[in-house]
Formats: sequence, C-alpha cells, structure tokens
Amino acid sequence: MLLVFDAGNTNIVLGLYRQDELIESWRLATDEKKSSDEYAILIRQLLEFANIKLSDVTDAILSSVVPNITYSLEYSIRKLFYINPLVVGPGIKTGMDIKYDNPKQVGADRIVNGVAAYEKYGGPLIVVDFGTATTFCAISKNGEYLGGSIVPGIKISSDALFQRTARLPRVELIKPGKVICKDTVSSIQAGIIYGYVGIVEYIINRMKKELDNHSTKVIATGGMANMIASETEYIDTVDMTLTLEGLKIIYNRNK
Repeated sequence: MLLVFDAGNTNIVLGLYRQDELIESWRLATDEKKSSDEYAILIRQLLEFANIKLSDVTDAILSSVVPNITYSLEYSIRKLFYINPLVVGPGIKTGMDIKYDNPKQVGADRIVNGVAAYEKYGGPLIVVDFGTATTFCAISKNGEYLGGSIVPGIKISSDALFQRTARLPRVELIKPGKVICKDTVSSIQAGIIYGYVGIVEYIINRMKKELDNHSTKVIATGGMANMIASETEYIDTVDMTLTLEGLKIIYNRNK
C-alpha cells in the first residue's frame, strides 16, 4: 500500500491507497515542536486504529511546505516502515512544465494540486486551494503550470481582525445568511465570509481574462472550499482529495 503525506502549515493530511483506491485518510495538526518519534507514534496509532499493519505499507510519498516537518516525517517513515519516502521537490518527475521564473519557489502543494487537477479535469483550469493561505494556480490547456496568486487564508484574515481590535469578539466562521446584519457577531461573520467570496470571485475573473478563456474550469480544494463554493457560481467543482490524488499520480510517475 502507498501512504501519502501532505504537510501544510496548519494540518498534515495522510492518505492510504490500495492500488488506485483511497481506503483511509487522516488529519493531524502541524506542530514543529513535535519530534520525529512523536510523529512516528501518532502514525502508528492511526494505522493500528484502522487495523492496518505497518508491513502493509510498502511505499510513501511526502509533500511539505514546512521544512522542519519534512525532516521529522521523513525520519518517522524510515523508522516505521524501513523505506525511503519520495519527497516532492526538485528532480522529481511531475509531468508538468513549470513556467515560473524560478520553479524552485513554487510550493510543492501547488504543483501536486495542478498535476491532479489537470489529470482529472483537463485544461485550461484554475485551482483554488483554501488552506492556511489561499492559492490560485493557472494551468494551461497543454498542462503547463503558468503561475498564480496567494492571499491570506480566511482564518488568518479573521484572526488578524480579532487580534488587532480591542472590542471585536472572536466568532465562529459560519454564514449569517445576509450582509445587512443587526448584531456585531453576525456583522463580522458576514464581512469575513462574504467579503472573502468577493476576493475569490475577483481573482478568478481576473485570471480568466489573462488566460483569455472565460470557459476555464475552476477546481477548489482545502478546508473552506465547500463553504466558499456554496456562495459563488465561479467554482465549478470541489474536490477534497485533490492533493492526495496528486501525490499518488506523482508517485506512479516516479515509480
């Protein structure tokens, strides 16, 4: 079985594939203070809870945007499974031509998402990943990674509001259903959520103009994808396992 790791700034998502079928997935909090041994214990417990033997895992691939976590997870994988994981980065075959000025600056997660989205949906397309930061990536009709934009994630934006104001309370990120609100909590919720929808729509519209193709497909993934997609017609498909599938695809291309 293939164990895939997507290590982001907030969460580490794991997926276990039996051939092409995703049979289990888990989410851990990203914690740079945790040692490789602590992560190994957590991974072992997740597998044991799912009745998966360590010996059943024969391969692993890792995508990470947190260097310290990369090292910890690599070491944990070696210690648990006696295998060297494939790490997404320079020298790895992705099958995607990166048109960035400096391809090494593109986050591994953005490449993985682009690979999966193009493989599943074709191009041209825009991939929006609602993570700690929200990334917008443009893929050409020929499968080239053209570039994109990065904005603070919706949770970062809301945290900044609470931390920088003396009297505004921290609120749950749920939709109040209207923007003309009559209390402070729902007013904040409306401004954050519907304001963020406006950001998403504007950037997608601008990218479609630059691609000169208003029929470009838009694929969304990440924790807040369903909430934002429910408020806009600009997002065509929400694919919550996009990154995990991209890791599987890249693994197969390097096997």
